Amino acid sequence: MNVCNRVGRAVAAVAVTLDDTARRALERLSVSAKAQVRQVLRARIILAAAHGHANAEIARDLGVAVNTVRKWRGRFAQHGTEGLKDAERTGRPKVYDDRVRVAIVAAATSAPPHPAATWTHQALAERVAGTVFTAISPSQVGRILADLDLKPHKVRGWLTRRDTPEFWQRAEHICDLYPNPPKGAVLLSIDEKTTIAARSRKHPGRPAAPGRVARQEFEYVRHGTASLVAALDVRTGEVLTEVITRNNAVTFTAFLDRIDALIPDGTDIHVVLDNGSSHTAKHTKAWFKVHPRWTAHFTPPHASWLNQIELVFSALARSVLRHGDFTSRDDLIDKLDSYIINREPAKPFRWTYDGTPLKAA
Repeated sequence: MNVCNRVGRAVAAVAVTLDDTARRALERLSVSAKAQVRQVLRARIILAAAHGHANAEIARDLGVAVNTVRKWRGRFAQHGTEGLKDAERTGRPKVYDDRVRVAIVAAATSAPPHPAATWTHQALAERVAGTVFTAISPSQVGRILADLDLKPHKVRGWLTRRDTPEFWQRAEHICDLYPNPPKGAVLLSIDEKTTIAARSRKHPGRPAAPGRVARQEFEYVRHGTASLVAALDVRTGEVLTEVITRNNAVTFTAFLDRIDALIPDGTDIHVVLDNGSSHTAKHTKAWFKVHPRWTAHFTPPHASWLNQIELVFSALARSVLRHGDFTSRDDLIDKLDSYIINREPAKPFRWTYDGTPLKAA
C-alpha cells in the first residue's frame, strides 16, 4: 500500500492492527445511530485501514480527503482508540481575567447603589469598571452571570415562620380533626374569597384546535368585583356560599347566624378558621361566647392552606375564574352560584398525612 507525496516519492501507509476488543468497539461505533457523526467516520476509517485498504481507496469510499484518512490512521496507530477523540483546544485567550469575574460576583451579591433595589447588567458593568479599571459591556456581564448561574434580578419571597411548638400542635390538631371529627357534631370549614374581578375580554377568543392551544384576548374591561363567604361541610362535601359586600366581623357573624339557623338545635358545631381579621375580631369572639354549641379551631399563623375550604376555592378558580369571561358583576355572581350548585352530588375531600395529594373521597 503506497501513496505518493507532493514531490512524487512513495510513502508507505501507516499499518493498522486491531485486537478483538478494539475491533468490536469500533464496529459498534461505526453503526451507532447515537454517536457523533465524526466519531462514526473515524471508526470506519480505522476498520477499512485494518482490512488493508489504501488511503486513497478509503477516502473515495467515505467521501473524505486523503489527508483526513492519513490523520486518523496515524493518530490511531500512535494512541489507539484514545487517538480518535478530539484533541483539547486552548481556545480563545481570556479577555477578562479572574479579577473581573470576582468583582462581578462581589457586586451582584451586595446591595445595589441607592435608591435602586435590583442590580441591572448596566449597573454591574459600571461598578466593575470602577473597581478593576476594566471596561466591560453589559452583555458580557450577563454572559458571566449566566456561566456562574447567578441571577441578581430574581428575588424569591421568604416568610419567617413562627416555628414554635404551638405551631406544630395546632397544625397536628387541624389535620387530625378532618379524618376524626367529633361524633354527632357538624364539622365546617369556613373562609372568604374577596375581590373577585368581573372582567370581559374586548374581543372574542379562539377555541383550541389540533396542534393549537386556545387563545384569549389580553385586554379586558372591568365590571367591578364580588366577594363571597363559603362554608364546607367536611363530612358531606356540601358547600354553602353567600355574596357579601363587606368583609368584616359583622358580615361574618351574620353568615354564622344563617348557618346556626339551618342546623337543628342540640347539634354541636365545630368550625375550622384561619386567622383573618374577621375571624379573630372581638365581635366574633363575643359571638362565639353567646353560642356555646359552636367551637372554633384556628389554623396556625401562615398556614391557612390547612383550611379545607381553600380546596373549593382552588377548584372554583381553575374551573370558572381563571379563563372566565363575565359581562357584568351579576354575571360573575350567577356563574359562581351555578358552579357551587352543580357540584351536586357533593363529595368530601380525603385528607391525608403521608404527603400524597388530596383527592375527593
